Amino acid sequence: MSVFNNSEVKYFLLIGIPGLEHAHAWLSFPIFLMYLTAIMGNCIITFVIKTEPSLHEPMHYFLTMLAVSYVGLSFSSLPTMFRIFFFNAMVISPNACFAQEFFIHGFTVMESSVFLIMSFDRFLAIHKPLRYSSILTGSRVAKMGLILAFRSTILVLPFPFTLRRLKYCQKNLLSHSYCLHQDVMKLACFDNRINFIYGFFVTLCTMLDFALILLFYMLILKTVLSIAFLAERLKALNTCVSHICAVLIFYMPIITLAAIHRFAKNKSPFL
Repeated sequence: MSVFNNSEVKYFLLIGIPGLEHAHAWLSFPIFLMYLTAIMGNCIITFVIKTEPSLHEPMHYFLTMLAVSYVGLSFSSLPTMFRIFFFNAMVISPNACFAQEFFIHGFTVMESSVFLIMSFDRFLAIHKPLRYSSILTGSRVAKMGLILAFRSTILVLPFPFTLRRLKYCQKNLLSHSYCLHQDVMKLACFDNRINFIYGFFVTLCTMLDFALILLFYMLILKTVLSIAFLAERLKALNTCVSHICAVLIFYMPIITLAAIHRFAKNKSPFL
């Protein structure tokens, strides 16, 4: 890494797994298989829901949106992961890095939004089962999908532009195998206050989704506890188990990464 103190860097360097650089060739195949499985699995889910009329229901439409966001997120991070683990190519240009972090954060926000609307869907199905189909019509679900995509795009659209206005010197080593906004902005050698504030705002929006999901599940639990029969309670809760697990798997890494990048000042740069 040749970077001069007073010169702006011309590229960024990504890393694989610190300490296991010698094993990248061995790790490349299981990582590629993991990506291939995720992409094919979500494409199959989307195809089955589209072609099977009995699955043309709101919950399955939301599942399709979630699958699309998963595929988009996989394709966003796959190029740099593939180059690093197969060819040990760590260099990425600033513009390519900014574009990648836009798509990664955009699809991440979209996932968060879909999880929120899925929790609202479960609340309606349990709290107002007789009015469920009349409230969540096909046209309303389509409008919700467009709103979610628009929200995700608008929230992260400033990221590449605010990063591009910064100057990067002395340091160009990133902490992951792909570009993230909070990771890139820490390399800037000039004031990055605007980036920090706006990045924190986007994180708060994602955490607001999580808070609303918790609220919907508190309302769901209140409704379930009002059901007289235990068997009916368990049946109602059973419809939410897979969604709850997916929400926890999604939000825990986000909360951990946000805490590390924003508050762990003295941690290793490889975290």
